[in-house]
Amino acid sequence: MLNLFISLYIKLFFLLTPFFVLSVFLSFIEGMDLVEQHRLAIRTTVAVLVISLILYFAGNPIFSTLGITLDGFRIGAGSLLFLSAVSLVSGKRPRPEPDDDADVAVVPLAIPITVGPATIGTLLILGAELGGATQKSVGAASLVAACLTVGVMLFSASAVKKIIGSMGLSVLTKITGLVLSAMAAQIVFTGVKNFLG
Repeated sequence: MLNLFISLYIKLFFLLTPFFVLSVFLSFIEGMDLVEQHRLAIRTTVAVLVISLILYFAGNPIFSTLGITLDGFRIGAGSLLFLSAVSLVSGKRPRPEPDDDADVAVVPLAIPITVGPATIGTLLILGAELGGATQKSVGAASLVAACLTVGVMLFSASAVKKIIGSMGLSVLTKITGLVLSAMAAQIVFTGVKNFLG
């Protein structure tokens, strides 16, 4: 079970595109004092955590209600994840502007920057394919751990930027894109294989 936890934790950590999120977060906190930065980081983390857990547990009910097979959804979500990975690698991923009346912690920081369409699809698949209460619990625990890790990064955003710098953030974002592209290929391959088999 420890191996499953570690494996899922690493996947989910990269799925939340933490370094891209951090670079966007840094642009939002310019001019804020440290207390405001920490409050925004905490609100964003809570929003991401709640949204991710809802999606994780909603997979099976959504698929059964809509009559979509898990493998069909794997192909669609894997393709979306690949496009997201390409945008990270190319550095052309759009940065949504906040609405005047919206809490930036929820929109756009939590959705769609941290939990975008590709992440939503992958979380739905992950929650649906983990069978049994034990595996489901391990998956939920790894998701919570990944969200909290991103939260810690946001909480100490200024310090992280000083350590790795803007160039380091850019490089790590591109590496995240490469990891996500491999995950996307695996998801699509599994979906096609099961679909044809």
